[in-house]
Amino acid sequence: MKTIPLSRASRRTVLLGVVAFAALHPLAHAAADEAASFPSKPVHIVVPVAAGGSADKLTRLIAERLSVRWGQSVVVENLAGASGTIGAARVAKAPADGYTLLQQGEGLTLNAILFDRLPYDGQKAFAPVIKAVVNPQILVVNPKTGINDFRSYLARAKAQPLSISLGLPGNGGIAHVAHEMIAQDTGAQVNYIPYSGGGPATLDVIAGHVDATLITLAAVTDHVRAGKLRALAVTTAYRSSALPDVPTMAEAGLPGFAVESWQGYFAPAGTPDAVVAKINRDIQAVISAPETRAKLEDMGFRVAGGLPSDMARTLAAERVRYARTIQTAGITLR
Repeated sequence: MKTIPLSRASRRTVLLGVVAFAALHPLAHAAADEAASFPSKPVHIVVPVAAGGSADKLTRLIAERLSVRWGQSVVVENLAGASGTIGAARVAKAPADGYTLLQQGEGLTLNAILFDRLPYDGQKAFAPVIKAVVNPQILVVNPKTGINDFRSYLARAKAQPLSISLGLPGNGGIAHVAHEMIAQDTGAQVNYIPYSGGGPATLDVIAGHVDATLITLAAVTDHVRAGKLRALAVTTAYRSSALPDVPTMAEAGLPGFAVESWQGYFAPAGTPDAVVAKINRDIQAVISAPETRAKLEDMGFRVAGGLPSDMARTLAAERVRYARTIQTAGITLR
């Protein structure tokens, strides 16, 4: 076999490759070691809405299970305000080491569309970790309103525009956008009342201060079962096993309508891939455990899971869909 001698340029290229590998090899080992030992101190998960809502309940359950798995405290911080951007900004500015995580869902995409300015880059500031759960939004009313089903809700909102007060769990959130989709399809008009989160909105509907709310199903499951709230319909194409008697909006008078909400976790951009992968695997293990899965499903969630790249694809697809609705409605936040 004839050996072909390398040119001087080729030898130099090979030498540079060897040097580069030698330089990067210790870094690769360091990243692997960092992931293997993660976490070596408490982890903080920022929930950018008020305590008591579905995002808070979900994260506290996952944090409890992660704390046991990791042997470290997992602290949940509620930083509500400005449609979730205060909490998101806190995580965007945190060290990119995996010790500060953000709980978010489609709100991350919505805020990037809705706000003219953000204290972070909505598309580049965060590294997707995992889409933990998917869930319906559910339209509920105070039983004393006399609204018994989704058709009568739409009929009143069209015949008497703005006569129904609808508590929003955050201005510009998925409930707001989903209801704008309903309005654009049907002509129904309601009086939006924004709240800092699902918990306060729910309490005011129960108290009769507002008529209705469109909210994550898991936030109100117990109240519907107890008869404190009347459920009219869910936004997803499927019924929820937690409240199987509640129809979908498509079944109840709005054919073809479907909006699926979700909750996931993010790390600051620049967090080592190995650390992101470790957190992904551990959250996946926690939410897939039979006891945890059963509890989440009873609350109204569906366990999702998957890779960080799966959540990145979800973000890209929703950015296009929600931008159309927001632009048509003229919704903006400052």
